[in-house]
Amino acid sequence: MPFTDANLTKARELMAKYPFAKSAVLPLLHLAQDQDGWVSPEAMREIADLLDIAPAQVLGTCSFYTMFQREPVGRLVVSVCTNVTCLVNGGPELLEGLRERYATDDDVFVEEVECVAACDRAPALQVNYEYHGPVTVETASATIEEYKRGERVCRTVSGSIAVGQS
Repeated sequence: MPFTDANLTKARELMAKYPFAKSAVLPLLHLAQDQDGWVSPEAMREIADLLDIAPAQVLGTCSFYTMFQREPVGRLVVSVCTNVTCLVNGGPELLEGLRERYATDDDVFVEEVECVAACDRAPALQVNYEYHGPVTVETASATIEEYKRGERVCRTVSGSIAVGQS
């Protein structure tokens, strides 16, 4: 889906912040994902057109960074750390518990990640890149439900929006 008119304006504003427009590829990928919940092939082509670069360059950047989703996922991306500190503090059990709990919930996508850089809060996770920890399956689920009800706000590159609002 192409950028909305408002996001196209934001895209141009982001591009203007860089001496070379192609340097804005990461912020534009974030903007596309904020808008649609994932980075579609159409969005990558639009970003390439805006930046006057090859679509393969946008795909290469998008595929390198694990925070970009190249397929539709739920409105909430829950990234559970299972690296060393989280591992010994229950990260794998947290991951399994959340995967079981949200297996049939199309709004929630639970993924395993190598590290969320929150060792002091192990086991830790992120919900749409907002840090939480230490958590248990119960406290993490309660937090996820607050996001689903719009009681917590997701931070995005393009601004703050409450999950569930358009």
